[in-house]
Amino acid sequence: MPPSIDREIVSARVLDAPRQVVYRAFTDPSLLARWWGPAGFTNTFHEFDPRPGGAWRVVMHGPDGTDYRNESQFVDVVAPERIAFDHLRPMHRFRMTMTFDDEAGRTRLTWRMLFESPEEVDRVRGVITRANEENFDRLEAVLESAG
Repeated sequence: MPPSIDREIVSARVLDAPRQVVYRAFTDPSLLARWWGPAGFTNTFHEFDPRPGGAWRVVMHGPDGTDYRNESQFVDVVAPERIAFDHLRPMHRFRMTMTFDDEAGRTRLTWRMLFESPEEVDRVRGVITRANEENFDRLEAVLESAG
């Protein structure tokens, strides 16, 4: 298997909120639905069970009206430090590992997306890197409105 760096996309941002609050913004589906996805997307959650073995089934509604059905399974959940899930379908297969690191009352949120091959990463890197930044922007807006 190739080294993980060739198969990985890493995005990170320091957020002006305690890590417990940032962690809750992901584990509370009513909050998560408000910010998950790139700019202009909305979400319909069908199942959200953030524990090892738990399922996450969501339809992301694109701004152009396209529906993107997603299915994932949680593999690791350690509050408020880490969440990992396998994105199973429909398009991209990857493991997302999110870490929530305390930085003097702020939170460094890091997303590590590990794909099956370097070729898959090369194919999606530009779109996903931009989408992750838009996701972080939306998360910051939710954190500001909640604070």
